Amino acid sequence: MIQDIYPRIYHNEYHDVAPSENDFVLVFHKNTVLIRYQNQKLRYPSFRELAGFDPDYHYLFSIDNYKYFLAGLPAALSPADNRSISGDVPVIELPGYAYENVRVFRTAMSKHTAFAGITAHHLYGWYETNRFCGRCGHLMLPDRKERMLSCPQCLNMVYPRISPAVIVGVLNKDKILMSKYAGRAYTNYALIAGFTEIGESAEQTVEREVMEEVGLKVKNIRYYKSQPWAFSGSLLMGFFCDLDGADEITLDKNELSEAGWFHRDEIDLTDDHVSLTREMIMQFKTGHVL
Repeated sequence: MIQDIYPRIYHNEYHDVAPSENDFVLVFHKNTVLIRYQNQKLRYPSFRELAGFDPDYHYLFSIDNYKYFLAGLPAALSPADNRSISGDVPVIELPGYAYENVRVFRTAMSKHTAFAGITAHHLYGWYETNRFCGRCGHLMLPDRKERMLSCPQCLNMVYPRISPAVIVGVLNKDKILMSKYAGRAYTNYALIAGFTEIGESAEQTVEREVMEEVGLKVKNIRYYKSQPWAFSGSLLMGFFCDLDGADEITLDKNELSEAGWFHRDEIDLTDDHVSLTREMIMQFKTGHVL
């Protein structure tokens, strides 16, 4: 999966450090990232290449001994600035680099580079969403000891948001339930999925999501594996379970465009080595889930 970057090691401990000239910098504009290709592998700008620009740099994490930073909004914006208080700043442009949709991380040849990019985009969204205090509206400031934003006015503290969600492989003897999302860019077959609601356990989320999306009851819910999924700011928890009762599908057309039961010989997918969903499907296809 996308986080499996061994033998490289991901270090997410926060450090209050400034970038040096060879450190990597992630530059985002909405859902796009500034990259170039070298030997068919994507590369990010170095701090040295961004000389002449003056964004605020936020330390993100390290992979092995390579540090990654986010080129964010200036640390202090006010109505007196030439930039608007909404956070609109000039887009950074570099020769040889171009902005591509962050979906490029799903197919990038260098897995640790892709993992760095999508994890950075998760944090970029957090910084963007929490520029102002949700309690009093004051400008938030980054903490110097941990990855946290604090309000100097009311002392509100905000940490990166991680939303729990489930991926569900529903089994019906020698078949698995697969579905396609409605109205999304991703058009391949996937498994039932959904976010955990307030007051729910992960197992209750499994039961509710399956009932809501396809009208089926399940039993024998068993945990498989988890995955950080920065595309949606989630921690995905994978479960397999068995059909309990009738197998007739009642489709929620607001969520899904189609759903059906598939024998392992009918599954025309290969392992993308990126998503928990695909790994679970492949586990069933290869006979490792009974």
